[in-house]
Amino acid sequence: MTPWLLALLARTVLTLPPLSQRLTFSLLSVTLLVSFGSSMPYGYNLAVVNSPAEHIKAFYNATWSQRYGHGLGPAPLTLLYALTVSIFALGGLGGSLLVGLLVERYGRNGALSRSALLVLLAGGFMGFSRELGSPEMVIIGRSITGIHSGICLSVVPLYLGEIAPKNLRGFLGLMPSIFICLGVFSAQVLGLPELLGKDRFWPLFLSVVVVPASLQLLLLHCFPESPRYLLIERNDICGATKALQRFLGSPEVQDVIEEMQEEQRSLSCVEMASVWQLLRERSLRWQTLSVAVLNAGMQLSGIDAIWFYTNTIFENAGIPVSQIPYTTMGTGAIEVVAGLIGCFTIERVGRRPLIITGFCAMGVCSAGITISLLLQAALPWMRYVSVACVVGIIAGFCMGPAGVPFLMTAELFTQSHRPAAYIVGGSLNWLCNFTVGFIFPFLQMSAGAFCYLVFCGVCLLVALYVYLVIPETKNKTFMEISHIFATRRSVLSVPAQLIGMMKLDGYGTLESSSLEGSGSSLP
Repeated sequence: MTPWLLALLARTVLTLPPLSQRLTFSLLSVTLLVSFGSSMPYGYNLAVVNSPAEHIKAFYNATWSQRYGHGLGPAPLTLLYALTVSIFALGGLGGSLLVGLLVERYGRNGALSRSALLVLLAGGFMGFSRELGSPEMVIIGRSITGIHSGICLSVVPLYLGEIAPKNLRGFLGLMPSIFICLGVFSAQVLGLPELLGKDRFWPLFLSVVVVPASLQLLLLHCFPESPRYLLIERNDICGATKALQRFLGSPEVQDVIEEMQEEQRSLSCVEMASVWQLLRERSLRWQTLSVAVLNAGMQLSGIDAIWFYTNTIFENAGIPVSQIPYTTMGTGAIEVVAGLIGCFTIERVGRRPLIITGFCAMGVCSAGITISLLLQAALPWMRYVSVACVVGIIAGFCMGPAGVPFLMTAELFTQSHRPAAYIVGGSLNWLCNFTVGFIFPFLQMSAGAFCYLVFCGVCLLVALYVYLVIPETKNKTFMEISHIFATRRSVLSVPAQLIGMMKLDGYGTLESSSLEGSGSSLP
């Protein structure tokens, strides 16, 4: 290896964020556990209906014929299957609306533990659906898994965002997105014809999600509740101190406790905000709008169409049917790699570059799918361009848009408004998820290749919004970020140093004297 290359590698290693300084065993363990037990089932359920689609349709048709003496026509069968796919998102919408109530009553850890019971119930419905000849059980099971995912998709980043030190918030906050990608990849691998892709195994294939949920249910009680929740919302200083000592791996946590108490005092006259109060709060309008744009944009980007209907997309692109499962599995492996790249670079490059790059790549690749499908009749090799564009969409999504919006929802709000913000973002996320999952088959039939141009426009508009409006939040405390948005100039991406940002090494918030000093330096 040449000396200059060695020097380059050494310089790269030396300039990496000092993750190991504060990444304790407890922090890493609980992050891996909730990511495996909550985020991975979400990814699995996104892709699990892809490979057994024909088997499930055949089951619906046979059951309908037994009940009513005639089978279903193509249009009603497509409608029933589209409902099976998209009911997951309606359940997710219901789950997201429960987040505020659950995290206030049971805490972050408690809400995740209790939600795991829903997966066990859903697995029973789907696993025994064929034995009982009931398509309704498949649909009910999918809706229950959606409720679980709707809860966890908000509570997991909320929990991790509150227990992580600010220099690790990006790294730990993107860990769930890697497990979402692993869940998608697991569904693609298990859906191969050699494994659970056979007709007789599809009920088992749908109910495999009980495994990670059961592990979380057994082990999550071994880890403490969020210290910020214990101190700020429950006024449990002793419990918060013990939780911090466990997560940070040090008995010296008094400075962190004092910082959180300062935030508690700043919020002493403010009750936990409802969704309606959040929407009416003028001082938070840009944060709220940003959360809405990011969560709606990530679903309307077309990624759900790719995950729900990968096999159909590849079939329309001209890929031989025998090769489609393996092509799909290859895209899943690439998204895992892309998720890892995003996780290990977010603290180095920041949130904004990952989001902007990801959405731009997705927009360009969506346009590329349209062009390749239009030219495929004249140029058969364009089918491989379609596959490359699908891979580009998945890679762009997993590197940034997959996890950063949930992370930034925790970062853009203080403790009093954070649960309501997750309800707003999660509701829009799931509504758009349902819209894409339900409408895409009909959009594809009516608009053909041009349907992907809709996704292209959405991606480019979201990237433009992030570039113009959302500031960088890397390595900033929650109060610092809130203070940035409090100034009109920061909305137009004024650098942090121009509004008197201070260097803080703590876990949570600004001290009051620092905040006052910052305010006096505002232009």
